[in-house]
Amino acid sequence: MPVGSCLCGNLKYEFTSEPVTKATCHCLSCRKISGSTNTLNLLLPEDKLQVTRGSPTKHTSMHESGLNLTVHFCNECGCAIYKTHEKFPGMVVVLAGTLDGPHGLEESKPEAELYAQHRVAWLPDFTWADQRVEF
Repeated sequence: MPVGSCLCGNLKYEFTSEPVTKATCHCLSCRKISGSTNTLNLLLPEDKLQVTRGSPTKHTSMHESGLNLTVHFCNECGCAIYKTHEKFPGMVVVLAGTLDGPHGLEESKPEAELYAQHRVAWLPDFTWADQRVEF
């Protein structure tokens, strides 16, 4: 069963299903959330994600798609753990970088690149992945 945590360890989670999809996202919101050029995301049914320690804090803002995006993060270290988006009711988007151990990331090879038009010029595209303009 995949498990993950925030930077300080006060927030821990696990999930009990395979991701519906795995995608990297270059949208402007994901850049702000990650502090990097993109995020690596695992889309899961909400009822398959269990927070096993702590209680995430939420922040909702308007995504560039025009819909609300809620980030769930640790209130101690600020590490974003997962997101929810109005376009995907009943689903969560786990930030794969929060998985514990290298095995989870090795299994998280993206099947798609979202908002590929926002990819920075020096970052090569993932030729094996479906290139999408939006979600």
